[in-house]
Amino acid sequence: MSHAQPRTATTGAAAPPRPNVVVAVLAFGGIVVSLMQTLVIPIVPELPTLLNAPASDTAWAVTATLLAAAVATPMMGRLGDMYGKRRMLLVSLVMLVAGSVTAALSDSLGPMIVGRALQGLASGVIPLGISIMRDELPAERLGSATALMSASLGVGGALGLPAAALIADNFDWHVLFWASAGMGAVALLLVPALVPESQVRTGGRFDLIGAIGMAAGLVCLLLAISKGGDWGWDSRTTLGLFGASVVILLVWGLFELRTKEPLVDLRTTARRQVLFTNLASIAVGFAMFAMSLVIPQLLQLPEATGYGLGQSLLAAGLVMAPSGLVMMALAPVSAAVSKAKGPKVTLMIGSLIVAGGYGLNIVLMDEVWHFILVSCVIGAGIGFTYGSMPALIMSAVPASETGAANSLNTLMRSIGTSVASAVAGVILAQMTTTFGSTALPSEDGFKAVLAIGVGAALLAFVVASFIPRRQPLADGMSGSPAGDGDTDDAAAPAIPATADAGAGASSSSVTLPRPRLPLDAGKPDDDGASGVPVRGHVRGAESAPVSGAAVTLISLEGRQLGRAVAQGDGSYGVQAPGAGSYVLIAAADGYQPQASTVVVGDAPVTYDVLLSGTSGLAGVVRSADSGVRVAGAVVIVTDVRGDVLASGETDAMGEFTVSDLVPGTVTLAVNSAKHRPLALPVEIGAGVTGVEVELHPGAHVRGTVLGAGAPLSDARVTLMDAAGNVVATTTTGVDGAYAFSDLDSGAYTVMATGYPPKATAVTVSGGGMDGHDIELAHGGE
Repeated sequence: MSHAQPRTATTGAAAPPRPNVVVAVLAFGGIVVSLMQTLVIPIVPELPTLLNAPASDTAWAVTATLLAAAVATPMMGRLGDMYGKRRMLLVSLVMLVAGSVTAALSDSLGPMIVGRALQGLASGVIPLGISIMRDELPAERLGSATALMSASLGVGGALGLPAAALIADNFDWHVLFWASAGMGAVALLLVPALVPESQVRTGGRFDLIGAIGMAAGLVCLLLAISKGGDWGWDSRTTLGLFGASVVILLVWGLFELRTKEPLVDLRTTARRQVLFTNLASIAVGFAMFAMSLVIPQLLQLPEATGYGLGQSLLAAGLVMAPSGLVMMALAPVSAAVSKAKGPKVTLMIGSLIVAGGYGLNIVLMDEVWHFILVSCVIGAGIGFTYGSMPALIMSAVPASETGAANSLNTLMRSIGTSVASAVAGVILAQMTTTFGSTALPSEDGFKAVLAIGVGAALLAFVVASFIPRRQPLADGMSGSPAGDGDTDDAAAPAIPATADAGAGASSSSVTLPRPRLPLDAGKPDDDGASGVPVRGHVRGAESAPVSGAAVTLISLEGRQLGRAVAQGDGSYGVQAPGAGSYVLIAAADGYQPQASTVVVGDAPVTYDVLLSGTSGLAGVVRSADSGVRVAGAVVIVTDVRGDVLASGETDAMGEFTVSDLVPGTVTLAVNSAKHRPLALPVEIGAGVTGVEVELHPGAHVRGTVLGAGAPLSDARVTLMDAAGNVVATTTTGVDGAYAFSDLDSGAYTVMATGYPPKATAVTVSGGGMDGHDIELAHGGE
């Protein structure tokens, strides 16, 4: 059973979300979470004194957040896809508040590390927010909204540094964490009040083994990267962690490929568009590091060095702050470029802007305004790149996997930043100059890091160029690879969506308009025409013909070549101009449009099209006596002929969803252990029909048939109701036991035979009766 619902409101449901409010709340949550990256930077040099611990140990206040974020981000994305994205977003915010309060109350290293790790576990807020936007926002708002949400990762980092420095300079350091707890609490209150819960879910079981394996591999990798400079890059610990990460991640990958419901769908991740977008994300994350940490460090060096500007941390943070505002301002511009030219172009433009910003910084390093200009240019590029990535990811994965896919993309950016931190640390430690008695990074060292930033941005540009060419986005994430041979998937080109497009896209993830046909389009257009005929049938559920379906044949460039309307038996016929590849589009009221690639040769082609419905059924199963939701209940949907349309089980919350149904009457049957089975008719309308099912507990009678004090096998036990009707019969096994379940409450008679028969009366209700033993004996005994 599919657990992914169409984005159609159920009748009588709550009012639709207000897009501006949803975007504002989710973006605020993203900025709050991204602030955690720079929250402790102002007090890192003072942590050994504040926490009475060695500097090598207090560095874990930063490392713990990094490791926790790397582990939590993909897991929260997958859990959001399974159990609800808003639910997991709230869990993330709760951990952020809990971590902030823990750190705010700490005066020693242990609680501080725990608090910072909990803050890192909240990192899933941004990818979850992007996925909620895809599920809930209208298509025309989606591009700019996801661009803003994605850019909030950089916005929080840019704005957080001056804010944290201001608090650290004027207040007790604990106020840093009280402030983050307060902002997290505000987000925690706003989200349930103003953000709807997405109904798009995959269901299934959580891949716990895969989660443990991925966590172990990522922890080994990132721990080696982040601590290699302290431990030594050639030390046994560092090399051992790198080796362990390689082995664990390889074994994990093989396991995920063999798992029915993996934590990360590696086959989807290996799609050309997703793969190269994630690789570009690593390069962009690498390039972003210099802006967020290296440039502030350069600003704070003493002026006497000849290249430092002697600014305070607060002043350095204020220099970086405009870049965050630029990212926010350019989010709609990024979306507009993606809509007009495609998100691939936007990513490539952003990468070039970032490279230009770093190149400019190599030349301009003498005045504060130079760094303000550079940070704004780099911020503009980051805004473009971060704004395009969700569009590329979400247009290449199913709607039910957006949480996991966006989380993985966010993780790739973080890995890039972590690697950049290690590389920059090595370079700046090797290229030093002596200032007084102190060794400081040299000007050449900083220029080398900036040059690497240029190289990383250009690498992102090159990698992005391998992303399959896509049509411009049509007011949303409906793009699809153009069929020009520059894609791995045989999918149709993107066509602008209209209000008549139906509730969702076909299996090839294409949202299509309903063709407008002339009045004489009722006949197949291949009668007497030249070319190669393409004929077949349009069918719906259970292979029933779909008469009146509109069928259109177009070229890979989007030019219409033929049109027809399916006849009463579902047959259609169109004419291809010659051999080649074409796109066949079928659409009908009550069904999702379908687009397929058809390869035509010299002979006529027969191609049948299967359409799925746009309606759905969603509900919850409860126990009638307690109101408790029933997990694991078997749900079966049949049509009026009794044919099974869908089957599955309720999830941990007792909820189920069935998509791809056609409006009409169906029978819903539900069965669960310790409950009476139930079947009821349900009228499916347009959109998602909601239903609540109450299962009544089934009573039972269990016991043992005894003979001469020992269990008696092969005894026949009969259960009769108060009217004398036989309800059920059974035969005891070697243990003499019998059992009758799923009974209505009331009076029954239990009769056992084997020796002379014996009948006993019993009254059951609620859970039933256990231990109703029957002793059989010969007449003389």
